Amino acid sequence: MKSFWKLTYNFFLLPAVYLVSWLLSIFNKKVRKGLSGRRQTLSILKDFFDGMSVDQLVYWFHSASHGEFEQIGPVLAGLKEIDPDCQCVVSFFSPSGYENVEDTNIDCKIYLPTDFYWNVRRALRIVHPHKLIFAEYDLWPNLVWVAEKMGIQTTLFSARIQKKSAKVWPILRGLYRQVYSSLAAVYTVSEQDHHSLRKLLTQNNRPFVRVLGNPRYDRVKEMADKSVNNHPKFISTRPFRFIAGSVWPEDDEIILDRTIDMMNEWDGLSVYWVPHEPSEKYVTRMKKTFDDSNIDVVVLSQCEEGNFRTRRSVIVDRVGILSDLYWQGRVAYVGGGFSPGVHNVMEPAIARLPTIFGPKFHNSDAAEALIKNGGGFSITTADEFQIALEKLLKDKGFLVEASLAATDVIHQNLGSATRVVRGIIRD
Repeated sequence: MKSFWKLTYNFFLLPAVYLVSWLLSIFNKKVRKGLSGRRQTLSILKDFFDGMSVDQLVYWFHSASHGEFEQIGPVLAGLKEIDPDCQCVVSFFSPSGYENVEDTNIDCKIYLPTDFYWNVRRALRIVHPHKLIFAEYDLWPNLVWVAEKMGIQTTLFSARIQKKSAKVWPILRGLYRQVYSSLAAVYTVSEQDHHSLRKLLTQNNRPFVRVLGNPRYDRVKEMADKSVNNHPKFISTRPFRFIAGSVWPEDDEIILDRTIDMMNEWDGLSVYWVPHEPSEKYVTRMKKTFDDSNIDVVVLSQCEEGNFRTRRSVIVDRVGILSDLYWQGRVAYVGGGFSPGVHNVMEPAIARLPTIFGPKFHNSDAAEALIKNGGGFSITTADEFQIALEKLLKDKGFLVEASLAATDVIHQNLGSATRVVRGIIRD
């Protein structure tokens, strides 16, 4: 069965994916950057490993994008702490990861090579890693299969198998079964993921499966500890501010008008509006919307340093500062739940914010935990959003209770990074 899927993937699926990517690159700058970067991968690896001893301990980590690297970061730090001389290669599929991730524990940063058999074989022969390690989900069949054939151990951590995942679709299930079953070790986030993965795998001795949690909790806690002293810790002492983070146009359709209505009702309510992609067109349109509603608004890049905190509404057109902004509010909304899937809800949770998000949240174990613990609230309509936000802002006791519940989710799940590091070294 594996031979069938190898032929199907290499002669039909992969060429189709590459052709579509090439066509998209004509119109999409992001796709074009990715393809261009992949053409340089082998030369970057050759330059880096030229003259390096074959006995050098090398770990190759792969992350789909910037978000997934948040899980890799604490694992890299743990490996470097145990063996400072090890070399860590990190590959990214998306330009958002390759261009924005800066970490002193990364020795060599590359785009993931295109997954043609001969291409990944050349890359693996250059690097010859001690272990090839994937974060969460972005597995590429030939990379896994060639590593298995070369005797390179492959590990997947933070693994999740969602009920509606493409991995369990009738047609693709067979392909994913062969890919996942070719791994040497898989560390799942939860017992439910462990159970779902077992149902997907073939009946062979690979891989070794354990539940080790999600290292992103450790990363979020680490980043928060660096800035927490600069912000008010207690939710009731913070500004009467709502923070809409990583919002998409689909989120705007649900929450924007109701947010403006509440701002008109409550003179003291202020807002930070943080788009997922702060394009000039989007920022201009959003500023006009607030202006037309007679609400004081400023675009962050056009405001003098520090002065934006006194403005009633701020449209944030800078990336990389959202986690810090969460500490300056009382309630958060995290976008993506009406489009591809909810974004990072851990950052507002560690900042002690009750968090509202859309119905597509099952991609996030943290969102599921927040709902279960009472610190997160999923909404499907504008009415539900308004009810949730009003209750959190009006009922001080409920706000404090939800705030404590949100932070508790983070503290309950710390320690995964250490467990994953131990697993990588020992398994």
